[in-house]
Amino acid sequence: MTLSVFIDGAAGTTGLEIRDRLANRGEFSLIVLGDDQRKDANSRRDALNSCDIAVLCLPDDAAREAVGMIDNSTTRVIDASTAHRVANGWAYGFPELVGQAAIANALRVANPGCYPTGFLAMLAPLVRSGLLPSDWPWSVNAVSGYSGGGNALIDRFEQDRSIAWRGYGLAMGHKHLGEMQHYAGLAHAPIFAPAVIDAHRGMFVEIPVPLACLETSASPADLHGTLSQHYASSAVVNVAPFGIEIGELLLRKDAAPWDGMTLHVFADANGEQVRLIAQLDNLGKGASGAAVQSLNLMAGLPEETGLSLSA
Repeated sequence: MTLSVFIDGAAGTTGLEIRDRLANRGEFSLIVLGDDQRKDANSRRDALNSCDIAVLCLPDDAAREAVGMIDNSTTRVIDASTAHRVANGWAYGFPELVGQAAIANALRVANPGCYPTGFLAMLAPLVRSGLLPSDWPWSVNAVSGYSGGGNALIDRFEQDRSIAWRGYGLAMGHKHLGEMQHYAGLAHAPIFAPAVIDAHRGMFVEIPVPLACLETSASPADLHGTLSQHYASSAVVNVAPFGIEIGELLLRKDAAPWDGMTLHVFADANGEQVRLIAQLDNLGKGASGAAVQSLNLMAGLPEETGLSLSA
């Protein structure tokens, strides 16, 4: 059975990447609006109500408006915006955390943010297992390729080649904090230090863990073992071997699209300090790849179908 898919916002970075991933997929047929129809409310309303699954690649307010245009009980939705990530009635599109069935059976799915994907992949299983506390003042440092900021930021970086690093979110209150705190089960929102660098795609997300300061008997090996067990059956997320000396991690400017994620656990010789680091593609598992993974599950297909998982 072929399912019809309408990407609302298909001209944006995330929408274009999703279209690329679905271009040669016989399981789906794309409903495509012409340039004169993409911003026409009636044309969009018709497409939203005639498709099997709508993928929203829109700003938050426009995503809420699009959902409001759907007047039937059959159109299923994947929303790539921030609008519904902690909303009632929406499944969180992170199958490795919420379970494949939750997404496969959902009418509404909220795609995770790129930074929360790396943060939650590492911290949520460790807090749930009791190895790390939920009430610690956690912090997260991250760098991303500039494509994560959409067309405006892409233009800014590509037109001004003098920009090498752009730190932002300096007033705190970043819109990703809600889902970070909620899905990790934290008592406090983490201190979040995001930055954009002069690379088109790719990202690293890091959580420092001062084990010696925490009321836990967990060792670095315990943290690694729990993460390895949690993702043992995942086709998308893998955990790098523990205890192998790695001198550096690199994010290359010419990185190819990648829909996987690799988690690292680094520790000092005494096991008192740990760095949890997630490596992913902000346009892959951090956006479009995650949406396609959820789309596969909603269509009853293996979740990794059509994804690029070779690092």
